[in-house]
Amino acid sequence: MKKFVSFLIVSLCVFQPLFAQSIAELEKQKKQALENLAQTNKLLNETQKSKQGSVNKINLIKRNINERKTVIQSINGQIAVLEKNIDVLRSEKYQLEERLSYLKADYAKLIRETHMRRNHFSPLLFILSSDNAGQAYRRFRYLQEFSSYRKKQALEIQVVTEQLVAKEKDLTNDVDQKERALTEKEREAKKLESDRQQESKMLTQLQRKEKQLKDQQKKQQRQANELNSKIQKLIAAEIRKEEERRKREASESAKQTGKPVPTTFEMSKDEQLVAGNFEKNRGKLPLPVEKGFISGHFGVQPHPVLKHVTTNNKGIYIQAPAGSSARAVFEGVVTQCFMVPGSNSAVIVKHGNYRTVYSNLTELYVKEGDKVSTKQQIGKIFVDTENDNKTELYLMLYRDTSIQNPELWLAR
Repeated sequence: MKKFVSFLIVSLCVFQPLFAQSIAELEKQKKQALENLAQTNKLLNETQKSKQGSVNKINLIKRNINERKTVIQSINGQIAVLEKNIDVLRSEKYQLEERLSYLKADYAKLIRETHMRRNHFSPLLFILSSDNAGQAYRRFRYLQEFSSYRKKQALEIQVVTEQLVAKEKDLTNDVDQKERALTEKEREAKKLESDRQQESKMLTQLQRKEKQLKDQQKKQQRQANELNSKIQKLIAAEIRKEEERRKREASESAKQTGKPVPTTFEMSKDEQLVAGNFEKNRGKLPLPVEKGFISGHFGVQPHPVLKHVTTNNKGIYIQAPAGSSARAVFEGVVTQCFMVPGSNSAVIVKHGNYRTVYSNLTELYVKEGDKVSTKQQIGKIFVDTENDNKTELYLMLYRDTSIQNPELWLAR
């Protein structure tokens, strides 16, 4: 009996929470993917004014397909966990039924023995007919333990019956949940197939415009290179000015103290503190828009339509709904507000020896010298009405003059 009770405790207190935790995590993953899908579909709806295919549309559809796959993957995971849980519950239910059957049979036997004893002799006479006091005590204890055991058996029958009812309820709930998951999976699979057909149709349509797309891609890459070049020059100029300032301050300090002029010039304590805090938040920085997603990754990336054509991104692109504003990913000081033909306006925010750059803005809410806080809006993102109302922010990150991958610094 003790082994059986121990098994029940392990089953109820260990296996069930593990299954529940796994399902909860998968449900959270699915919920996030569905939210991403809703966001992408909203952007796709904004493109419906134009019936023509575009690179923007194909990117949105590709994102839809990836998110739909994540939803289906999460559902498959839930189904797998539920199936394991159902197997465990059925096994536990079977053992509870076996235990209950044994308890009832044993209890019935006890009741029969009790009735037989009452018909043949009196418990009091059974004790009084003892040969000595020791025997009388032992007979008294025997009757007490027999009565106690019978009560324990009755109580255990009640407990096991209640456990069996609860187990049956859990089993029914998991079976129903599995059926709902299978139905949901089938529905999402149909949507995935529809997305794939739409992607295939649009790819065929766009591939007929290969020359136009190549010219467009070359123009965009040229504009991006011009922007990157200007940003690098501005940052390099900023760093030279800072080094000159530190050198002057160090020289003045050396004259006053009589100490030799140092050969290296470090950041101020405040700058070191900001830079240190920025580094500590690697992988935790917020997205530079309230709602949006990364639509273009860092580094060399394949063109979504053209074969053997790549783009080399020095930052990341973040797409958001029309009317969205860019916001600072961390506290800092605005050091540059400038404009590049074909790339609209840009803002550089300094965080110690780190700098974030926000490009493709049409209206700036800040000016040079302003201190900004995390998530503070710094400018409105350009809405390209000639390209399906595409609203895309270009984010770059520098450590001194070294380009970093911003995606690695943003929260997942």
